[in-house]
Amino acid sequence: MKREGQIKVDSENLFPIIKKWLYSDKDIFIREIVANSCDAVKKYQSLCLIGEAEDDGVKPRIDVVLDKNAKTITVSDNGIGMTEEEVEKYIAQIAFSGAQEFLEKYKDQTDADAGIIGHFGLGFYSAYMVSENVEIETLSYRKDAKPVHWESNGSHTYEISEGTRTERGTSIIMHISEDGKEFLMDFKLREILGKYCHFMPFEIFFSSVGEKKEENSKAEGNEEAKPEEKPVNNISPLWLKAPKDCTTEEYEDFYRETFTDMNLPLFWIHLNVDYPFRLKGILYFPKQTDKLQVMPGEIKLFANQVYIADNIKEVVPEFLMLLKGVIDCPDLPLNVSRSFLQNDGEVAKISKHITKKVADKLTSVFKNERKSYESYWDDISPFIKFGCIKDEKFYERVKDILLFKSINGEYKTFSELPKQNDKVYYVSNTDVQGQYIRLFKDNGLDAVILEHNIDAHFVTFLEYMESGTKFVRIDSEVGEALKSEDKKENDEELVGFFKEALNREQLEIKTENLKTENTPAILTINEYERRMSDISKIYGNMFGEVKHVSETLIVNSANSIVKKLKELDKDKRELICRHIFDLALMSQRKLTAEEMEGLVSRSVEVMELI
Repeated sequence: MKREGQIKVDSENLFPIIKKWLYSDKDIFIREIVANSCDAVKKYQSLCLIGEAEDDGVKPRIDVVLDKNAKTITVSDNGIGMTEEEVEKYIAQIAFSGAQEFLEKYKDQTDADAGIIGHFGLGFYSAYMVSENVEIETLSYRKDAKPVHWESNGSHTYEISEGTRTERGTSIIMHISEDGKEFLMDFKLREILGKYCHFMPFEIFFSSVGEKKEENSKAEGNEEAKPEEKPVNNISPLWLKAPKDCTTEEYEDFYRETFTDMNLPLFWIHLNVDYPFRLKGILYFPKQTDKLQVMPGEIKLFANQVYIADNIKEVVPEFLMLLKGVIDCPDLPLNVSRSFLQNDGEVAKISKHITKKVADKLTSVFKNERKSYESYWDDISPFIKFGCIKDEKFYERVKDILLFKSINGEYKTFSELPKQNDKVYYVSNTDVQGQYIRLFKDNGLDAVILEHNIDAHFVTFLEYMESGTKFVRIDSEVGEALKSEDKKENDEELVGFFKEALNREQLEIKTENLKTENTPAILTINEYERRMSDISKIYGNMFGEVKHVSETLIVNSANSIVKKLKELDKDKRELICRHIFDLALMSQRKLTAEEMEGLVSRSVEVMELI
């Protein structure tokens, strides 16, 4: 017999709020309904374990069926099912959590809370974001239970009557509205199932009514001829296994499956924590394809194998979002809010623990496999440097394993760095600064290569953390080690030659006796002003434009060409001075079109002197 009832809500405005604003994305309804089905199956298994239900040996499964003609999506499970009383309780009273009562009732008899997601009330009503009408067909596992049919069009009323289901479990039939018609397409529904349900703990099968089946080429009646069903999900994700039981091939296959990235990861960290909170996951260090920019990563957050969201910075430290990985936190609710996460003490502990595990893993690889660690360094250094800048505690954990690649191709820790009067010289562009690198090598000096975009910030950070050490770009000054022991006073006559020829008021010019005699001159720039200029450009001049960066032309008075300048007439001397400056400028940066044109024309004039 059919009868009507009223949905009990705390406010008559609650229902439209649930329908429109409870979730930010409409497609979340699939996650909610399928997650409820997983709950129902898990509850039935738990009751069987303690003898409250009889195991009938039927394999757990969830079916998602799209019927384009009827415009319905049906999600069915063979779980615990519901009686008429339970339907009234869990569906008509929206705010009630069936899982909460289930756990409370059996908490002393079983570990049923492991894997119970638990919020049938509000989760069920997410169906109304895309449905104009929803039906429930359910049959409880209890003996002598009668099937129940429930139906509501999204108003405050519903109809309940005896149902037609003959096997335990529940079917949710969603009659899709015009607003939700996009979900009546096979590829769309498959895509959503892949996004939200790919690692749910019970097999999920998708089918579409009217879909053309593969023709059976074998004889009718042959059992082997039936097409094999394949679930759309992986019920045993790798993060559930103990790290010692996982092979390299499994880690790599799981990476490809999860991130559709054909580039193999460099290495990975397997998280497996049971106390003081439950946490499992795998973090991968991907190979960087861009040597200057940090490619964004992707950290997928799950709760009991149910996808929540990507890159939740309250759970995953911000710098680790440059990695790729999965983290499963069973203690998090599915509908996590930013305010909840920001104020939850356990979430903060999770974030700190993840940071510690990453630092521990990096330290272990460095100590036990330094050669491998060095081979990874160019790829992983942006992650680590960004992490140091964002989290000083992380820096303290990893500062002894930070590596610096020298111009000789060697990797050295901070304590091993070559220092000249507490200065560390570095190269920011090996192509442009080749002349300076050669000067250093010719004189047995060393410098480190720091040419990633993040290094502009990282050197400033290191100077702050390691007071007393100054990082100086290789073209910022001429170190004492490059100057000849035969020091001479500034040659004012030579300085005058260049000032007259170049006519650059803001350019400082001076002479030095350099050890390397075959270099006529080098151009240096003020380290501090250049850094400010670089940072200003990176942030679009938001801190104010640096209008001038001081430059100094160091003329090498030991060079044979420079020595001959005094013997030349004025025209030839000016031509050679401008050409020497062009060469020094070209070794410091890329020439503008106008500067290149001048260099080419003067090169012809120089050759005509022969």
